[in-house]
Amino acid sequence: MPTPPGGAPLRVNPARRAAAPAHLPVVDETSAGGLVLRPEPEGPGAFSAAVLLRRNRTGRLEWCLPKGHLEGRETPQEAAVREIHEETGIRGSIQAELGVIDYWFTGEDRRVHKVVHHYLLRAEGGRLTVEDDPDGEAEDALWVRVDELSERLSYPNEQRLAAVALDLLASSSGLRDALRADAFPTERPDLP
Repeated sequence: MPTPPGGAPLRVNPARRAAAPAHLPVVDETSAGGLVLRPEPEGPGAFSAAVLLRRNRTGRLEWCLPKGHLEGRETPQEAAVREIHEETGIRGSIQAELGVIDYWFTGEDRRVHKVVHHYLLRAEGGRLTVEDDPDGEAEDALWVRVDELSERLSYPNEQRLAAVALDLLASSSGLRDALRADAFPTERPDLP
């Protein structure tokens, strides 16, 4: 079996596949997350975003944005702030909407229609870490310059959101100023 670009060959257990029901139930899920930014010292337009390094179901490492399910009666905005803090250790405040990603995937017993609301947040405090991630899904969290995100993120939809963030930063001095105002001095480890 040929290896797909950027990944390991798909491994399918034929016995398990034969046992799958013909029509899986559909489940709707809503999540939220986004880009939490800190200013960089290189200039007024330089920002870095906290991104996660996770293993996908096949074991391949992927760069992705922090996100997670809404809990209880949370709004997408409240969930985005909470999830980003839980997964990265960084507290943030929403400055702008980035967009919504809508996709489908199949689990073992259901098809999932997932809608993920993404926001641009200003880093307000905290320390970049995955130690407090309640799901333990992330292997690492890193600061990556916003102008490098499209090259680093694994998913095309998230790459497009990074491009939207870059466009917002380029076109709005008010947003750049808000992201820099009283900036929280987050740690500055060397980036890979």
